[in-house]
Amino acid sequence: MASLVRTSRLASIPSVSRSFSTSSALAKPSKPHPRSSSQAAPDTPTGEKPRRILSFNTKSGQSNFKTFLPVTPSLRQLRQPISEHLHKGDPLRALTVAKRGTGGRNEHGRITTRGRGGGHKRRIRLVDFSRTEQGEQEVMRIEYDPGRSAHIALIKHKETQALSYILAPSTLRMGDTVQSFRSGIPDSFTTGNSSVDPDEEVPTSSDPLSALISGFTDPASPQSVLEPSASAVPSPLLPGQGLSTAPPPPVVQRTTSAQIDLGVLRSIAIRPGNCLPIRLIPVGTLIHAITLSPSGPAVLARSAGSSARIISAASPSGKHAQIRLGSGEVRYVGLECFAAIGTVSNVDHQHRNLGKAGRMRWLGFMPLTRGVAMNATDHPHGGGRGKSKGNTDPVDPWGNSAKGARTRAPKSKNGNKFVVRERARGTEKNQKGR
Repeated sequence: MASLVRTSRLASIPSVSRSFSTSSALAKPSKPHPRSSSQAAPDTPTGEKPRRILSFNTKSGQSNFKTFLPVTPSLRQLRQPISEHLHKGDPLRALTVAKRGTGGRNEHGRITTRGRGGGHKRRIRLVDFSRTEQGEQEVMRIEYDPGRSAHIALIKHKETQALSYILAPSTLRMGDTVQSFRSGIPDSFTTGNSSVDPDEEVPTSSDPLSALISGFTDPASPQSVLEPSASAVPSPLLPGQGLSTAPPPPVVQRTTSAQIDLGVLRSIAIRPGNCLPIRLIPVGTLIHAITLSPSGPAVLARSAGSSARIISAASPSGKHAQIRLGSGEVRYVGLECFAAIGTVSNVDHQHRNLGKAGRMRWLGFMPLTRGVAMNATDHPHGGGRGKSKGNTDPVDPWGNSAKGARTRAPKSKNGNKFVVRERARGTEKNQKGR
């Protein structure tokens, strides 16, 4: 009975008919969009909905970064440095070799480095850290290198047409010219006259004082540097010979060893990407890719944004220069060693944000379990109740100190004698940043 009453009440209510037809003639006209066909975006066809802008260029201090509209959670925190000058294609395959992953294991199959494994397939770029080829080289392009944080430059020799990779300084671009002076200084940077016969004798003044100092270079004059083998040191008196009152014969100076014109050399050679001996680089110049031996490869200041500065060309032995590294350490480097001019590229690498854990997996890193989350048998920090590591100093799984322990004392008997002032540590480092 109740159901019949309810049915009669519903039948008495007037119904409102709605049209669900898909026809454009029966459809109800909608409100015009703020950017309708009359106000469409200039880069979109008339009548189409404009696309959303999914990436933005944001400025943070002196750096520019690329951020994204958070249409997915992984894009919300993603921030990448802007490098529009990088090559979009593949590297030169002849200068690459395949990278075989080890998963953090040694030749016995035991894990020696935790948190390594997986990642995208990569090829190792063969970067020239020796720079022994002399002559001008043109920069063909700047490329991304997955094996390092810095960018690399593909250069082509103008005479031999040889191709090679070098570390790209921050201001190096396609079309620039770089040069290496590691194999010697070209004749174009010398002050000698090429038309003079090398065996021709050039008489100089017969004044005894001028004859005594004729073979030496004035240390106060920064215009020329004479090779050590070309310095004419007066020979000592032989036994039985005494001082003569007669004027000495005119001193003969050979022109076989020309002097290096530092003015021309520094105006042309002190440019980003050029490789020079440290003895020819002015004090205060920013350098990178520093060698520790005259014939060895570059080993210092090679990561993204790193550089060192020459602060002095003097040392107790007279054979070393003082260089301040990026960490604040001051050390001796031989004057006959070599370095490249400028700062390493990709300065904003340290300010990037990957945005999600999956990008770390693409780079070949695996998750690491915290020691306090393990059992006591697996880690010295494991076990116990709650998040406690036993009121001990942080150590690794094998009991070695993990933070702040000294591994070498530069002033000890077996320390590094080339370190003049070690880098700031602990409280000194905190006070330096204030």
